Amino acid sequence: MLEDLPRYLTTRELADLIRVKERKVYDLAATGDVPHSRATGKLLFPRDAVLAWIDRAGDTAEDEAERPQVVLGSHDPLLEWALRESGSGLASLFDGSLDGIERFAGKEGIAAGMHVPDSEGDNWNIEQVERHFSFKPVVLIEWAKRRRGLILPAGNPLKIRSLTDMVGRRLTRRQEAAGSHVLLQRKLSEMGIDPSSVVQDGPLVRDEREAALAVFSGEADAAFGLETAARQSRLEFLPVCEERFDLLVGRRDYFEAPFQKLLAFARSSSLAAKADQLGGYDVTKLGTVRFNGY
Repeated sequence: MLEDLPRYLTTRELADLIRVKERKVYDLAATGDVPHSRATGKLLFPRDAVLAWIDRAGDTAEDEAERPQVVLGSHDPLLEWALRESGSGLASLFDGSLDGIERFAGKEGIAAGMHVPDSEGDNWNIEQVERHFSFKPVVLIEWAKRRRGLILPAGNPLKIRSLTDMVGRRLTRRQEAAGSHVLLQRKLSEMGIDPSSVVQDGPLVRDEREAALAVFSGEADAAFGLETAARQSRLEFLPVCEERFDLLVGRRDYFEAPFQKLLAFARSSSLAAKADQLGGYDVTKLGTVRFNGY
């Protein structure tokens, strides 16, 4: 039975599993076709990675199929600007981090932006990617770190000083697939605040710009949004945390011209200047690989 296999397979055990001669296993390792490691000069093959490699052997054509030239997932003002200014030709469909993950898995776009906190620590997005795309040909790269907090009316008339002051107040309502919704529930729970005690009311806002406008128009007392959105609407901002916004992209599309054009522009002084102008961004680690699937 497969579950009885050791955590790491020897060359002979892998040869028996896939019914080939040991010489063929050495060839597969030499060309990098099969996941492996080398300890004290001995080839070892991680069981879970090998089983995933076997499972996807017949799915290569599907994995490599051409996807629509669309960036999915969470809305980011800097990314939205870069897609337009870079001339990459990439379109966007921003409707939340979890929505982007689901659509990316359904091959509805070449990349997905996300900012979903992991269950422990200050890491971001890795758990979601490992849950859905372990041993898949995907790469997760950092786009930017962003300051997130409470967007408040000019002058802060309600004297909001922290999330605890939002009990009984009206907060903009976000879709459950939004990373900001997931993060807010986490932050409230960590502070011992019952999320239901914060009134998430009014019209559903689907991106950072709409969240700030809801505060500006008086439809909400506050929004859990980005510093740059507050600045753009000339509203007050109370920082709560710094989050990491990453882009998940298929390995094939990572190397294609549209995404490479976006990345080249993202490394330019123009983008760094725009990030400074928008405010609340740290792009010093842009392009750093945070997860690399097989």
